[in-house]
Amino acid sequence: LASLLLGRQISIVLSVPLNQSERFVFIAEWYDPNASLLRRYELLFYPGDGSVEMHDIKNRRTFLKRTKYEELRLEDLFIGNKVNVFSRQLVLIDYGDQYTARQLGSRKEKTLALIKPDAVSKAGEIIEIINKSGFTITKLRMMMLSRKEATDFLVDHHSRPFYNELIQFIASGPVIAMEILRDDAICEWKRLLGPANSGVARTDAPGSIRALFGTDGIRNAAHGPDSFASAAREMELFFPSSGGCGPANTAKFTNCTCCIIKPHAISEGLLGKILIAIRDACFEVSAMQMFNMDRVNVEEFYEVYKGVVSEYSEMVTEMYSGPCVAIEIQQNNPTKTFREFCGPADPEIARHLRPETLRAVFGKTKIQNAVHCTDLPEDGLLEVRREGLINNLSSSCTEKPFTSLRLH
Repeated sequence: LASLLLGRQISIVLSVPLNQSERFVFIAEWYDPNASLLRRYELLFYPGDGSVEMHDIKNRRTFLKRTKYEELRLEDLFIGNKVNVFSRQLVLIDYGDQYTARQLGSRKEKTLALIKPDAVSKAGEIIEIINKSGFTITKLRMMMLSRKEATDFLVDHHSRPFYNELIQFIASGPVIAMEILRDDAICEWKRLLGPANSGVARTDAPGSIRALFGTDGIRNAAHGPDSFASAAREMELFFPSSGGCGPANTAKFTNCTCCIIKPHAISEGLLGKILIAIRDACFEVSAMQMFNMDRVNVEEFYEVYKGVVSEYSEMVTEMYSGPCVAIEIQQNNPTKTFREFCGPADPEIARHLRPETLRAVFGKTKIQNAVHCTDLPEDGLLEVRREGLINNLSSSCTEKPFTSLRLH
C-alpha cells in the first residue's frame, strides 16, 4: 500500500464524529517527484476508529478503501499542516466540505510566542508549559534581531516612556520565535503569559510565565500579540509568508556539533524536556529551528545506512513523519561529549548501560530513539555548515529541508 501511494497527491475528508460513520474532509497535495506533478486526492478521516479513506479527485475513483491508520490524529488536521499517510507527506490546503469548515475552521487559531533574551535559558520550561497548555508548536526559530527589526517589531510601543530601553533589550541577545496553535490561541497565550509587569504577575497570576521567569516590566520573559492584526503582522516579521528570510540566525560555527530531535519526540511533547536535559548537562544551544524533511531528503541524509542497517526503511519513514528540531550544540569537545550524552542508539541498551542519557530517558525503540547526533569529531563543524542544518539556519529562511547533512 505504501508503495502504491508513492505517486499520489491527496485531498483529505475528515469529520468530528459522534459515531463510527462521522468524518471530516480536507484537501491535501502531494508532490510526485517522478512525474514532477502536484497530485490531489480526498482523504476521509473517521475519528471514531481512526480510519482513513482516499479518493482520487481527478479520476473520480476510490484510491484507498477505509483502513485503520493510528498515526493520524484529529489534532493534526488544520490548514497548512503537513501529515503523513502511509509514508506520503501531504500538505492540507483546504477543507473538503462545509461541515468540516464549520466544525474545524474555528478550532485552531495561530499566534506568535516570543521568548525574550532574558528567558532563552529557560526555553525548555516555557516550551513545556506551552505543550501542557494544549498548544501545538508549528514553527520555531532562534534568531537575533537587528535594531531596525526590533523597531519594526515594537512599533506599537513607540509612545511608551520605556520604548528605547525595550528596543535595546530585545536586540541584546537571542530570542526564540514560535508560531503556536490552539483554540482561541491569542487570548489563551496572553492568559498564560500573565500581566506585563512580572512583579504584578507574581501577585495576580503566580503560575504565569512572566511570574515564574520574568524580572520586571521589560525583562518579562516572553511576549504575545494582543489582537489578530498584531499577531499577523508579528508572525510575518519572524516567519515571512513569502518564504523569504526573517531575522538572522544565531549559529556560531565554532566548537559545535549537531543534534536533531526526532518527529516522534516532537509529537509526544518532549521538546521542552529534552532542551532542559541538554542545558542541565552544561551544553549550550546556540542555534535552533523546526522544519520538515521530505522522503528524498531523508534518503540522502541516511544514504550511508542503505544496505548496511536493517532498519534503514523504518529510519527513513520516522525522520520525515513530522517536524524535527535541529540544534547547534556548543561545548568543549562537543561532538564526543554530546554523542556520549545521547547514549547508545538502542534505548533498551541505553537504559541498562547509560540510564541517564537522552535516548535512555526519552527513546522508545531503536527507530524512535529521540535524537540524532553527529558521530565523528571531524564532522561536527562540517555538518553544521553543510547544505543541511546551518545552511538552513544561516539563510534564515523558514522551511528548507536538509540535503546532504550527515548525522549518525
